[in-house]
Amino acid sequence: MTLYQPFLDWAVARLHDRLDLQPYPIPAGFEAKQATVGKGKHASLVQTTSTAFQSEKLRQIRAAHVQGGEALQVLNFVIFPRLNYDLPFFGADLVTLPGGHLIALDMQPLFRDDPAYQAKYTQPIWPIFERYRQQLEWGGDFPEDAQAFFSPAFLWTRPKATSVVETQVFAAFQEYLQAYLDWVEQAEPITDPTQLAAIEAAQLRYLRYRAEKDPARGMFTRFYGPDWTEEYIHGFLFDLERQLVRR
Repeated sequence: MTLYQPFLDWAVARLHDRLDLQPYPIPAGFEAKQATVGKGKHASLVQTTSTAFQSEKLRQIRAAHVQGGEALQVLNFVIFPRLNYDLPFFGADLVTLPGGHLIALDMQPLFRDDPAYQAKYTQPIWPIFERYRQQLEWGGDFPEDAQAFFSPAFLWTRPKATSVVETQVFAAFQEYLQAYLDWVEQAEPITDPTQLAAIEAAQLRYLRYRAEKDPARGMFTRFYGPDWTEEYIHGFLFDLERQLVRR
Protein backbone atom coordinates (compact mmCIF):
# COMPACT_ATOMS: atom_id res chain seq x y z
CA MET A 1 0.00 0.00 0.00
CA THR A 2 1.43 3.39 -1.01
CA LEU A 3 -1.41 5.73 -0.13
CA TYR A 4 0.47 8.97 -0.71
CA GLN A 5 2.55 8.02 -3.76
CA PRO A 6 -0.15 9.40 -6.11
CA PHE A 7 0.02 12.74 -4.24
CA LEU A 8 3.77 12.93 -4.69
CA ASP A 9 3.67 11.80 -8.32
CA TRP A 10 1.00 14.37 -9.16
CA ALA A 11 2.86 17.16 -7.37
CA VAL A 12 6.18 16.44 -9.10
CA ALA A 13 4.50 16.26 -12.52
CA ARG A 14 2.65 19.52 -11.92
CA LEU A 15 5.81 21.24 -10.70
CA HIS A 16 7.66 20.13 -13.83
CA ASP A 17 4.80 21.43 -15.97
CA ARG A 18 4.79 24.88 -14.41
CA LEU A 19 8.35 25.56 -13.24
CA ASP A 20 11.88 25.22 -14.55
CA LEU A 21 12.90 22.71 -11.90
CA GLN A 22 16.48 21.93 -10.99
CA PRO A 23 17.66 19.24 -8.57
CA TYR A 24 18.18 20.29 -4.97
CA PRO A 25 21.13 18.52 -3.36
CA ILE A 26 20.13 15.76 -0.93
CA PRO A 27 22.99 14.99 1.48
CA ALA A 28 24.53 11.54 1.15
CA GLY A 29 22.68 8.91 3.14
CA PHE A 30 19.32 10.63 2.98
CA GLU A 31 18.10 9.73 -0.51
CA ALA A 32 16.68 6.46 0.85
CA LYS A 33 16.81 4.62 4.15
CA GLN A 34 15.34 1.30 5.26
CA ALA A 35 14.77 -0.37 8.60
CA THR A 36 13.11 -3.56 9.78
CA VAL A 37 10.73 -3.03 12.67
CA GLY A 38 9.11 -5.66 14.83
CA LYS A 39 10.21 -9.26 15.23
CA GLY A 40 9.33 -12.60 13.77
CA LYS A 41 6.02 -12.76 11.97
CA HIS A 42 5.34 -9.16 13.04
CA ALA A 43 8.48 -7.82 11.34
CA SER A 44 7.96 -5.31 8.55
CA LEU A 45 10.12 -3.11 6.34
CA VAL A 46 9.94 0.66 6.61
CA GLN A 47 11.40 2.76 3.81
CA THR A 48 11.97 6.52 3.82
CA THR A 49 12.75 8.25 0.52
CA SER A 50 13.62 11.90 -0.08
CA THR A 51 12.82 14.04 -3.11
CA ALA A 52 14.04 17.61 -3.64
CA PHE A 53 14.03 20.34 -6.29
CA GLN A 54 14.57 24.07 -6.57
CA SER A 55 13.56 26.79 -9.00
CA GLU A 56 14.16 30.46 -9.69
CA LYS A 57 11.81 31.60 -6.92
CA LEU A 58 11.72 28.54 -4.68
CA ARG A 59 14.75 27.69 -2.56
CA GLN A 60 13.75 24.14 -1.69
CA ILE A 61 10.84 21.92 -2.74
CA ARG A 62 11.18 18.73 -0.78
CA ALA A 63 9.35 15.61 0.27
CA ALA A 64 9.98 12.95 2.89
CA HIS A 65 7.96 9.84 2.11
CA VAL A 66 7.70 7.04 4.66
CA GLN A 67 6.16 3.71 3.63
CA GLY A 68 5.67 1.01 6.20
CA GLY A 69 2.58 -0.92 5.17
CA GLU A 70 -1.06 -0.14 5.84
CA ALA A 71 -0.45 1.11 9.38
CA LEU A 72 2.32 3.59 8.49
CA GLN A 73 2.20 5.95 5.52
CA VAL A 74 3.60 9.50 5.74
CA LEU A 75 4.22 12.22 3.17
CA ASN A 76 5.69 15.49 4.40
CA PHE A 77 5.80 17.86 1.41
CA VAL A 78 7.02 21.43 1.96
CA ILE A 79 8.01 24.31 -0.33
CA PHE A 80 10.37 27.01 0.95
CA PRO A 81 10.53 30.22 -1.13
CA ARG A 82 13.77 32.02 -1.76
CA LEU A 83 14.54 34.75 0.75
CA ASN A 84 13.85 37.62 -1.67
CA TYR A 85 10.15 36.71 -2.05
CA ASP A 86 7.37 37.22 0.47
CA LEU A 87 5.61 33.99 -0.55
CA PRO A 88 4.22 31.79 2.23
CA PHE A 89 5.40 28.22 2.67
CA PHE A 90 3.39 25.43 1.11
CA GLY A 91 2.96 22.68 3.67
CA ALA A 92 1.30 19.28 3.42
CA ASP A 93 1.52 16.74 6.23
CA LEU A 94 -0.28 13.56 5.21
CA VAL A 95 -0.05 10.91 7.90
CA THR A 96 -1.59 7.46 8.31
CA LEU A 97 -0.92 5.65 11.60
CA PRO A 98 -2.60 2.68 13.29
CA GLY A 99 -5.05 5.11 14.89
CA GLY A 100 -6.13 6.68 11.61
CA HIS A 101 -5.35 9.52 9.22
CA LEU A 102 -4.07 13.01 10.11
CA ILE A 103 -4.13 15.57 7.31
CA ALA A 104 -2.75 19.13 7.42
CA LEU A 105 -2.70 21.43 4.36
CA ASP A 106 -1.80 25.10 4.44
CA MET A 107 -0.09 28.09 2.89
CA GLN A 108 1.88 28.83 6.03
CA PRO A 109 2.33 32.60 6.37
CA LEU A 110 5.48 34.58 7.00
CA PHE A 111 3.49 37.33 8.72
CA ARG A 112 0.28 35.93 10.16
CA ASP A 113 -0.75 39.11 12.00
CA ASP A 114 -0.27 41.47 9.05
CA PRO A 115 -3.70 42.24 7.50
CA ALA A 116 -2.16 43.20 4.16
CA TYR A 117 -0.29 39.90 4.02
CA GLN A 118 -3.44 37.97 4.84
CA ALA A 119 -5.35 39.88 2.17
CA LYS A 120 -2.68 38.89 -0.34
CA TYR A 121 -2.22 35.24 0.61
CA THR A 122 -5.26 34.02 2.54
CA GLN A 123 -8.30 35.70 1.03
CA PRO A 124 -7.67 34.36 -2.51
CA ILE A 125 -7.79 30.73 -1.30
CA TRP A 126 -10.64 31.22 1.16
CA PRO A 127 -13.26 29.80 -1.24
CA ILE A 128 -11.16 26.63 -1.66
CA PHE A 129 -10.78 26.30 2.10
CA GLU A 130 -14.50 26.83 2.72
CA ARG A 131 -15.46 24.22 0.15
CA TYR A 132 -13.25 21.52 1.65
CA ARG A 133 -13.99 22.52 5.23
CA GLN A 134 -17.59 21.52 4.55
CA GLN A 135 -16.45 18.12 3.27
CA LEU A 136 -13.71 17.39 5.82
CA GLU A 137 -14.42 17.52 9.53
CA TRP A 138 -12.16 19.82 11.58
CA GLY A 139 -9.37 17.80 13.18
CA GLY A 140 -9.68 19.36 16.63
CA ASP A 141 -7.37 21.43 18.80
CA PHE A 142 -3.70 21.76 18.02
CA PRO A 143 -0.92 23.29 20.16
CA GLU A 144 -1.26 26.99 20.89
CA ASP A 145 2.39 27.68 20.10
CA ALA A 146 1.81 26.20 16.62
CA GLN A 147 -1.06 28.49 15.76
CA ALA A 148 1.21 31.40 14.84
CA PHE A 149 2.61 29.32 11.99
CA PHE A 150 -0.69 28.47 10.31
CA SER A 151 -3.01 30.61 8.21
CA PRO A 152 -6.76 31.04 8.75
CA ALA A 153 -7.16 28.76 5.71
CA PHE A 154 -5.42 25.86 7.47
CA LEU A 155 -7.13 22.63 6.44
CA TRP A 156 -6.77 20.18 9.34
CA THR A 157 -8.76 16.97 9.42
CA ARG A 158 -8.73 13.37 10.67
CA PRO A 159 -10.76 11.40 8.13
CA LYS A 160 -11.78 7.94 9.23
CA ALA A 161 -12.09 6.40 5.76
CA THR A 162 -9.11 5.86 3.46
CA SER A 163 -11.44 6.54 0.54
CA VAL A 164 -11.83 10.13 1.80
CA VAL A 165 -8.06 10.57 1.68
CA GLU A 166 -7.94 9.18 -1.84
CA THR A 167 -10.69 11.52 -3.08
CA GLN A 168 -11.49 14.71 -1.12
CA VAL A 169 -8.07 15.09 0.50
CA PHE A 170 -6.30 14.43 -2.80
CA ALA A 171 -8.50 17.01 -4.54
CA ALA A 172 -7.81 19.58 -1.80
CA PHE A 173 -4.06 18.93 -2.07
CA GLN A 174 -4.23 19.52 -5.81
CA GLU A 175 -6.19 22.76 -5.52
CA TYR A 176 -3.96 24.17 -2.77
CA LEU A 177 -0.81 23.40 -4.73
CA GLN A 178 -2.24 24.84 -7.96
CA ALA A 179 -3.16 28.04 -6.12
CA TYR A 180 0.31 28.22 -4.62
CA LEU A 181 1.96 27.84 -8.02
CA ASP A 182 -0.24 30.65 -9.33
CA TRP A 183 1.26 32.88 -6.64
CA VAL A 184 4.77 31.73 -7.52
CA GLU A 185 4.23 32.72 -11.14
CA GLN A 186 3.02 36.18 -10.11
CA ALA A 187 5.60 36.80 -7.36
CA GLU A 188 7.94 39.74 -7.75
CA PRO A 189 11.29 39.91 -5.93
CA ILE A 190 11.58 42.07 -2.83
CA THR A 191 14.41 44.61 -2.85
CA ASP A 192 13.75 46.74 0.24
CA PRO A 193 16.42 45.85 2.85
CA THR A 194 13.99 46.11 5.78
CA GLN A 195 11.53 43.75 4.13
CA LEU A 196 14.31 41.34 3.20
CA ALA A 197 15.52 41.23 6.80
CA ALA A 198 11.97 40.61 8.01
CA ILE A 199 11.51 37.76 5.50
CA GLU A 200 14.74 36.07 6.57
CA ALA A 201 13.83 36.40 10.25
CA ALA A 202 10.35 34.98 9.59
CA GLN A 203 11.71 32.05 7.62
CA LEU A 204 14.25 31.24 10.34
CA ARG A 205 11.56 31.48 13.03
CA TYR A 206 9.42 28.99 11.14
CA LEU A 207 12.31 26.62 10.36
CA ARG A 208 13.54 26.60 13.94
CA TYR A 209 10.07 25.88 15.26
CA ARG A 210 9.47 23.07 12.78
CA ALA A 211 12.88 21.50 13.44
CA GLU A 212 12.46 21.66 17.21
CA LYS A 213 8.88 20.35 17.21
CA ASP A 214 9.11 17.90 14.30
CA PRO A 215 6.53 15.23 15.16
CA ALA A 216 8.44 12.66 13.10
CA ARG A 217 11.52 12.88 15.34
CA GLY A 218 10.42 10.01 17.59
CA MET A 219 9.45 7.82 14.65
CA PHE A 220 12.71 8.39 12.79
CA THR A 221 14.77 7.90 15.95
CA ARG A 222 13.06 4.56 16.56
CA PHE A 223 13.74 3.43 13.00
CA TYR A 224 17.16 4.89 12.22
CA GLY A 225 18.71 6.14 15.46
CA PRO A 226 19.20 9.65 16.90
CA ASP A 227 22.29 10.67 14.93
CA TRP A 228 20.75 10.00 11.51
CA THR A 229 17.49 11.62 12.63
CA GLU A 230 18.97 14.89 13.88
CA GLU A 231 21.14 15.25 10.79
CA TYR A 232 18.14 14.52 8.54
CA ILE A 233 16.05 17.17 10.30
CA HIS A 234 18.71 19.90 10.40
CA GLY A 235 20.73 18.96 7.32
CA PHE A 236 17.88 18.32 4.90
CA LEU A 237 14.30 18.84 6.08
CA PHE A 238 14.92 22.25 7.68
CA ASP A 239 18.33 23.23 6.39
CA LEU A 240 18.11 27.03 6.02
CA GLU A 241 20.48 27.82 8.89
CA ARG A 242 23.08 25.50 7.41
CA GLN A 243 22.65 27.13 3.99
CA LEU A 244 23.01 30.64 5.42
CA VAL A 245 26.25 29.69 7.15
CA ARG A 246 27.62 28.51 3.79
CA ARG A 247 26.44 31.62 1.94
